[in-house]
Amino acid sequence: MWNAVFSPDFFNTMLRAATPILFATLGASIAAKAGITNMALEGMMLFAALFGVIFSSLTQSAWLGLLITIALGAFMGLILAFFVLNMKTDEILAAVAMNLAATGGTVLLMMTFSGDRGVSSSIKSFAAPSVTIPGVSQIPFIGEILSGQNVLTWLAILSVIVLHLFLYKTPLGLSIRSVGENKNAAESVGINSRRIQYIALIISGALAAAGGFYLSGGYMNMFTKDMSSGRGFIALAASSMGGNTPVGGFLVSLLFGLAQAFANVMQLLAVMPYEIVLMVPYLTTLVGLGVYYYAQKKRKERLS
Repeated sequence: MWNAVFSPDFFNTMLRAATPILFATLGASIAAKAGITNMALEGMMLFAALFGVIFSSLTQSAWLGLLITIALGAFMGLILAFFVLNMKTDEILAAVAMNLAATGGTVLLMMTFSGDRGVSSSIKSFAAPSVTIPGVSQIPFIGEILSGQNVLTWLAILSVIVLHLFLYKTPLGLSIRSVGENKNAAESVGINSRRIQYIALIISGALAAAGGFYLSGGYMNMFTKDMSSGRGFIALAASSMGGNTPVGGFLVSLLFGLAQAFANVMQLLAVMPYEIVLMVPYLTTLVGLGVYYYAQKKRKERLS
């Protein structure tokens, strides 16, 4: 087992498994910075996974499918913002409604579009390409990990850098953080908090949609029922554990990718029952959150 864990394939799998979680974690982070908990990430990812298959098939292009899916994710963020900010709906209840709509709605849409019920087997979709980096692929061990990764994995890593610069180096990023820290104080200096939160949720939806597209257009090449499998909720945990920052979220996403890769190894080697193996990523989430909040509690006690 240890030979499998310390192999290049293991770390390659870790990066692939972390990619959709990372996109959603970044979406959770920017929403949290604006003072909103986006619990609808799960539903957004699920809708995006189906839309990615449908629109890449209709346009005969993975890139056009990705762009349309991201635009639809932004639109879902806009809908959530409308209900939360304009209609004053409880943000948790609005998110639960969107998640439930995604669970049944994706199956209905898939049946309507293709007649398939559980897997989009009759839809000829297109996947985003993998990238082979010249020179890097020749480096022992490291080259086997980095070269050949899906282009969306690199886009997710690039998004960490871009979002960090956006939040901490631009006036709009400062406004988002100001609204999240103290809405009244931000409004007292002329910041339109509603507009800022709209922008944050729209970006959050677009990032979640990119993660959803990766599930059906990178990690796999089809849509399956409930294929997000709780990754949106894992992303919320990763964002919280990472301090709602892009870099912190990236590091914690790698941890969950590591847990998924380890579960895959255990499943292949059949070292324990299949049902327990499936629990590994979610147990990692629970343990990680427990340790994080215990550390936070101790820190507050020391400061007080």
